[in-house]
Amino acid sequence: MPSLANMSPKIQQQNRTLQFNNLHTGESLNTCYFNAGHFVNTELQRVNHICRDFRRNEIHPMDKRLLTQLSAIQQVLETDAEVQIISGYRSPKTNAMLRAHSHGGVAKRSLHMQGRAIDFRIAGVDISDVHDAALSIKAGGVGYYPGSRFVHIDTGRVRFWHG
Repeated sequence: MPSLANMSPKIQQQNRTLQFNNLHTGESLNTCYFNAGHFVNTELQRVNHICRDFRRNEIHPMDKRLLTQLSAIQQVLETDAEVQIISGYRSPKTNAMLRAHSHGGVAKRSLHMQGRAIDFRIAGVDISDVHDAALSIKAGGVGYYPGSRFVHIDTGRVRFWHG
């Protein structure tokens, strides 16, 4: 399977679209966030909104590399099915609250607080296949949470774990 770093220049220049559904807010978004070789700022703002900290209604810029990772994962899976958002951006206050109520599952310095992580699943795709695809692109951190049926990806260093 191809890694994100080895994507051909032709693929890197293609238009990229994603469909999102925030499972907490019920909001949906179909976006072409990358067009003619460039990120589309108005569409990135829409992505930031749907990935916001819904508990505090705080919006933070999401790392564009996450979107590239999601597109690459979908390419590996040969699907354009909806990306179902479990958690995108988390404010420091929300992260601290979740950390206090979890059993070690929330990092103190979570990349969610920088807009550099997303927890998600892809509609109609087995979560183990999403996990395998995320690992195959070798683009950052990959957490696998089969019991909760989601995968975490981030733009940090390449590493992996099971939750």
